[in-house]
Amino acid sequence: MILRSALAVMLLSWFGAPALAQAPNGDPSGVWMTQAGDAKIRVRNCGDGICGSVMWLREPIDPATGQAARDSRNPNPSLRARPIVGLTLFDGMRPSGQSRWSGRIYNADDGQTYVSHIAMTGPDSLRVEGCLGALCGSEAWSRSR
Repeated sequence: MILRSALAVMLLSWFGAPALAQAPNGDPSGVWMTQAGDAKIRVRNCGDGICGSVMWLREPIDPATGQAARDSRNPNPSLRARPIVGLTLFDGMRPSGQSRWSGRIYNADDGQTYVSHIAMTGPDSLRVEGCLGALCGSEAWSRSR
């Protein structure tokens, strides 16, 4: 699945994440295109932080089943029928610096949740980082108009 591939790249490209640039205080609310261009994520303010969920997939139908793409790799069998479109990837990420939020992000590719940091690197760009221990991978998301 393309979204899973994009998230896997984000979390498993262990080439070292570039330093997160500090941007002026910004509001990340809006719709963001993943680096691979295969998914759009709606980011919104929620509580004291930010949340993000999948709102669009380039390929929303699983070719193996002919059905909507599902969270089939989730370790919890009762969650495997959830559609990817609408799936929450991160919830309640808290501010951790100027235009930066920290929390956890869900990876539908393996059904695991990872430590994550999100930073605005410009008015129309986000750096999304996922970490497993000291190993981190990241990707750049662009604001979708």
